Amino acid sequence: MKTYKLTVFEQDGEKIMEESFQAENDDSAKEIGGRLLDEKGYHDKTHRCTSPAGKLLLFHS
Repeated sequence: MKTYKLTVFEQDGEKIMEESFQAENDDSAKEIGGRLLDEKGYHDKTHRCTSPAGKLLLFHS
């Protein structure tokens, strides 16, 4: 398992959520990250999900 990081921002750049989670691979991390965004109602907010290697998996501005 690898540790991925999901971060959500307000329009002014204020960080409103930063959460780490475990996933088997990048594809699983995309699914988990998307689910977390939906559960918390942040899907339309500026967000990013990064891999342990720094790869950008999800991004919305």
